[in-house]
Amino acid sequence: MGTLKHVGWRLVNILPVLLIVSVLTFLIGRLTPGDPIQGQYARTFSPEQIEAIRDSYGLNLPLWQQYIRWITDLFTSGGGMSIVQDAPVFDILWPNFLNTIVLTVAGVLICAVVGITIGTIAGANHRRFADRFSMLFVQVGSNLSVYWFGLILIWVFALQLKWLPVSGMQSRNGGGFGDLVAHLLLPAISAALISMLVLARFTRIGIVQESQSDYYKTFKSQGAGRWSLLGKHVGRNILPPVVNIIGLEIGTLITGVLFVESVFNWPGIGTQLLNAVNGKDYPLIQGGVVLIALCYLVVNLVTDVAVDALNPRLKR
Repeated sequence: MGTLKHVGWRLVNILPVLLIVSVLTFLIGRLTPGDPIQGQYARTFSPEQIEAIRDSYGLNLPLWQQYIRWITDLFTSGGGMSIVQDAPVFDILWPNFLNTIVLTVAGVLICAVVGITIGTIAGANHRRFADRFSMLFVQVGSNLSVYWFGLILIWVFALQLKWLPVSGMQSRNGGGFGDLVAHLLLPAISAALISMLVLARFTRIGIVQESQSDYYKTFKSQGAGRWSLLGKHVGRNILPPVVNIIGLEIGTLITGVLFVESVFNWPGIGTQLLNAVNGKDYPLIQGGVVLIALCYLVVNLVTDVAVDALNPRLKR
C-alpha cells in the first residue's frame, strides 16, 4: 500500500514539471526571431493568403490563447498540425520516437553491462594494475564528446575495418533483426559512452567501500573467496545505488542519443526535431520536447520504485 501511495504521489508531482516544461518550450519557440509561415509560403502565396494561413494555425492570437489552443490540441488533435509537413504532430513524431527508444534501450544495455563490468574489475582489483588501467580508460573516455566519439567509431569500424554499416537503421534491401543490430551497435556505443563510464566509476567506489566493511573482512577471514563475496554480498548491497545511477544516467543518455542520431543518420526524434528547428515548426518542436520530457520523468519514476523495491530501508 505504501508503494502504491508513493507511486501515486510521484505521478501527481510529474504534472507540474510537465506544465513548466510545456510553458518554457512554448515561450522559447514563440519568442525566437523568424516567421515559419513567411519562410514556408512567401514565394508561393500572396500576403493575404499567408495571413489566412497564419490565422488557421492560430498564430495571430495572443500568446496565452495560442498556449491554451496547443495544450488542447495535445489531448484532442494529435498535438496539432505540423506547419512544414501539414500532418498531425504525433503521427509524424511517433515512428521516429519509437526508433529513438530502440536506440536508447540499446544504449542503456551497453551502459549497464559494460559499465558494471569495468567497475567490478576495477573495484575487485583495487590499487592493482587492472584498477589503474580501468580508471585511466574511464578518465580518458570521460573527456570525449559523444559527437566526436561517434565519428571515430565510424572511421575505424565502418570506413577502415568495414565491419559495420556507416549510417541508417537498415540496409536498402532490409535484413531483419541481424541487420538492425549491425546498424544499432555503433550509435548505441557512442550514445552510451559517458553514462557507461560514470556507472563504472560509481560501481568501483561501491565495491571498494563494501570491501572495507566489517562483514566483508569477517567472511574473508573465514575463507570465503573474493568473487564469491562480490556475487553474494557486495553485489546485493551496491545494487540499489547502481540502479539509481543507471536511472539518472538515462537522462544523459537520451540527450546523447539526440546528438548521435545526426552523426549516424538514425531516423529518430532527434533528427526530426533538428529539421523542425530549422523550419521553426512550432507544433512539432513542442510535441517532441514534451514526449522527451515525459519519457525522462517516467524513467525517473520507475527507477525510484525499483530502488525502493531492492532496498526496503529506502521505502517511505
